[in-house]
Amino acid sequence: MKAAKPAPIRRDWISKSLAGALLGFALAMGASAVLAALTADIPLVTRSQLVMWLVPPVWLGVLSTVYFFASGMRAWLWLGGACLLLYGALFLSGAL
Repeated sequence: MKAAKPAPIRRDWISKSLAGALLGFALAMGASAVLAALTADIPLVTRSQLVMWLVPPVWLGVLSTVYFFASGMRAWLWLGGACLLLYGALFLSGAL
């Protein structure tokens, strides 16, 4: 009985990694801007810490889940669309 041959490594992992790193960072910064806008009543010392420490979990969360996309192009399109929606909403609300 032969052992099953492992699946080959997909060639678009670099594209997915770049999408997760670059657009994930943009999403994390946008999420921190949303939190800063929503917590305007909290003193600046506390709010700045909350906003600062929100970035790594969001960024790493996006970066670690980007490999579930079927292709690198889909990762770029979905994450790019999410960035456009997030920053568009921030701009329209006057938070930017």
